[in-house]
Order: sequence, then structure tokens, then C-alpha cells
Amino acid sequence: MEASLQIGTLAGIPVKLHWSFLLVIPLFAWIIGSQIQLTTGLIEALFGVPIDPTLITEGFNPYILGIVVALGLFFGVFIHEMAHSLIAKAKGIEIHSITLLILGGVSQMEETMPDPKIELPMALAGPLTSLAVGIISAALVYVVAAIDMDPGVAGVLIFTFGYLGLLNVLLFGFNLLPAFPMDGGRVLRAWLARRMPLSRATRIAADVGKGFAVLFGIVGLLLLNPILIIIAFFIYIGANQEATFLRYNILLQDVTVADAMSSPVVTVEPTLPLPRVVDMMYETKHLGFPVVDRGSLAGIVALADVHKISPIDREAMQVRDVMTRDPTVLPPSAPLIDALRIITGQEIGRIPVVEDDTLVGIVTRTDVLRVMELREEE
Repeated sequence: MEASLQIGTLAGIPVKLHWSFLLVIPLFAWIIGSQIQLTTGLIEALFGVPIDPTLITEGFNPYILGIVVALGLFFGVFIHEMAHSLIAKAKGIEIHSITLLILGGVSQMEETMPDPKIELPMALAGPLTSLAVGIISAALVYVVAAIDMDPGVAGVLIFTFGYLGLLNVLLFGFNLLPAFPMDGGRVLRAWLARRMPLSRATRIAADVGKGFAVLFGIVGLLLLNPILIIIAFFIYIGANQEATFLRYNILLQDVTVADAMSSPVVTVEPTLPLPRVVDMMYETKHLGFPVVDRGSLAGIVALADVHKISPIDREAMQVRDVMTRDPTVLPPSAPLIDALRIITGQEIGRIPVVEDDTLVGIVTRTDVLRVMELREEE
């Protein structure tokens, strides 16, 4: 994920902070600090334990406690994501990273066809971990209440543990809502997939997720709550993306790059003048060409590369002056879905296909879409 800083590695998994995380901590600190008296009374009533508010409400302490609680909440979110990742890793799924951001955390995993037998325990692991953290935090409230200590210090600890206990239990409940692609939505899909085809289960779970997104959006607008509106947006977009990703995987299942690539390939030499490249694009209707130097792939030149140069300057330039060197390549045996991931992820239009250091073809976004259209007609 872009705009993220890696802060360490745990169990072989890179842990990152997104820049939005730096915004949400002071925001949460302000929200918690400004409602300190109301929250203190709520925790006192929920746990049935008296709280001495002396230190809690003194000076800037409400906002300092807000920072502590916010950091504690995100630590709980991190443990939640670690639980997902460790289960996935134990099942053979590669974990690229865990990133903490404004709405919580996200585990970036290897994109594979969902397996209900793996998805169900993986989806449940996170919420159950949040529940466990909530129960432990709640238990610490009573441990602190039973210890003879300064009432003000005890009040601070009871408030902190009580607040974290409440937040983690709420996180458990919220994540189990069947709003795909949240954990509860994935549990729903895994359950449905045992009774029907995976594609239908995903479509139903995605539709339920979109319904929750609309509900969250309406409630967010009525309450003027921007957090709910943002959550609604991400759930709706996420449900669409998950359904689309699965559709692509099903359509491109067992299809290789060799099945879609164009061959033979029109190539250019590094010394070819740029105006001639533009002419070739008009003649062939291709918007990019592999660059071959003495039989070896040296790069790739696309219309976007030419557009970076003014028409006047192009007259004195050659392909080697603008081409992309060391382009991403694939072998003919690679799954076509890998080509689609690279094309969409790197925002490129074409990938050279190389076998034994020899250029044997090229696969473009159009080639992939054509195969999907043909498979849909079968």
C-alpha cells in the first residue's frame, strides 16, 4: 500500500503505518478527551466499579488519556489483523504486510481463489481475538479495583482498561456484521459456499454487504457522522472489487498467457527515430512496441512515453531516449490472471512474453478482456 512506512517485522510479516494513521490518533484523542466525563460515567455504570475522576479530568489529562486509549485500540486492531494473517500463513497463503490506517488495519495477502475451509477460520480469527482482548481488558478493571492503591491512579487504570474492553467488544460485534468484505461478510460467504457455487455465494454476500453500506451511509448522513459515511463507502467499493476479482479468477481459470498473447510481435530498435515510432503506431494500430537490441529485449516504448516529449524535441530523439528499460515480463506458461494483476496494479497496457531469453509474444489489456468475453460466451 502506497504512502506507508514500515516500522518492523513480526513473524516474518512486515508491519506498516499508513500516513492516515497519524491523523486518526489526534482525532481520537480529541474525541475521547472531550467526552471524558460522559465516558467515565458510562464505564462506571457498565462495570459497577466506582471511578475516582481526580486525575482523569485534571488539566490536559483527558487528551493524554485519549492518546493512550487510541493507541491501545490500534494495538488491539493490530493483534486482530495478526490473527487473520497467522491463520492464513499456516494455511499456506503468503502475507505481504499488515498496514494500520485511518479505519483500522488491513492484511495484504496473496490473491488466490477463496477456499471456504480456509476463509471461515481465517475470518473468525480476527473478531474472536478482539473479543479475547476485550475480555482480558475488562478483567483487568476488576483486578485494579481489588488492589489497594492511590484512588486517582486506580481511576485512570480502570478508565483505560474499561474503555479498551468496551471498544474491543464493540469491534468484535461490528466485524461480525455480515457486511462483505468485512469479517462477518466473509463468514457468510464461506457458509454459503458450502451449499452453492462460490460465484453465487460471493454475489449474495456482496449484495448483502452493499445493503449494509447503504444503511451505514444513510445513518451517517442523518447523524452527520463522517466515519460511518467513510465506512459505507469502503464497504460498497470493497464488495464490488471482491465480486469482480472472483469473476475474473473464474473466467481466467486454467488460461495461460500463451492462450492470449499476440505473436509474432512487431518490435523496434533502440536507434529508431521517435517520429517513425509514431508513424508505426498509426500504421499498426498498436500503442506500444517491445524494443529489441541484437536479439535481446532491451525495453518497451509506449505512446505515453512519446507524449512526454514535445513534438519539436521528438525530431532529434530516438527510442532509447524514452523507452522503459527492464520491463516486467512473463513466460508463456504463466496464468493469465497474473498478467491481469500486473497490468492493473502497475497501470501498464502490455507485457512482453519471454521464453529462454527470447521474445515470443506480447499480452495486452485488450487481449485479456477478449479472452474473458469469449469465456463468458461458453
